[in-house]
Amino acid sequence: MSAIRLLVLGAVRQHGRAHGYQVRNDLEYWGAHEWSNAKPGSIYHALKQMAKQGLLRAHDIAPSTVGGPPRTEYELTAAGETEYFALLRAALSQYDQKIDMLSAGIGFVVDLPRAEAVALLKERVRALREWRGTVTGYYTPEGGTAQLGHIGEIMHMWVHAADSGAAWTQGLIERIEGGAYVFAGEGEPFVGVLAEGQENPYATTDAKEAGGGAGDGGAATETR
Repeated sequence: MSAIRLLVLGAVRQHGRAHGYQVRNDLEYWGAHEWSNAKPGSIYHALKQMAKQGLLRAHDIAPSTVGGPPRTEYELTAAGETEYFALLRAALSQYDQKIDMLSAGIGFVVDLPRAEAVALLKERVRALREWRGTVTGYYTPEGGTAQLGHIGEIMHMWVHAADSGAAWTQGLIERIEGGAYVFAGEGEPFVGVLAEGQENPYATTDAKEAGGGAGDGGAATETR
């Protein structure tokens, strides 16, 4: 499962309507270009593909201030909203998600009701513990993993990953149950996106140049 779809859908959703440079700027603000495949080409490709798939609706707006065709803004369709929440729920509940997918899910966890977020994370803990028991019960030799030589370290690594993943998730559950953060239906949520024209201190060099060189927010490099 690709994190880029969840990241792009979530970023567009938080704006209501957003153009490609805004989405890219937000994801770089979150550091997603470091921990996921949210690179410029992937972001613009995802926007185009999901528009073709009916998950995003594309709107051509005012022409670019640097010339060329109109800039494109995107918003989620009903199908896009459904896909977004399906990806989000899977990211939070499935034990075998890659770290970029889980990270994306955590970034949008407050889009869910608090009780549902807790339930999904509890499912992740349950699945991690079940998987740990299955793996150790099947692969651990009667005399212990030392009999496997250095190959036994593979088992140690995966058991440690399962234990640490469950412990971290349980801690997050406790913080959420204790009242941390503002979830869907509870009031004004934390604003995790940049306003139009707001400088991104974490932008990559080429992104800063693109944003600074085009009065419409980077239309010179944006997907059409």
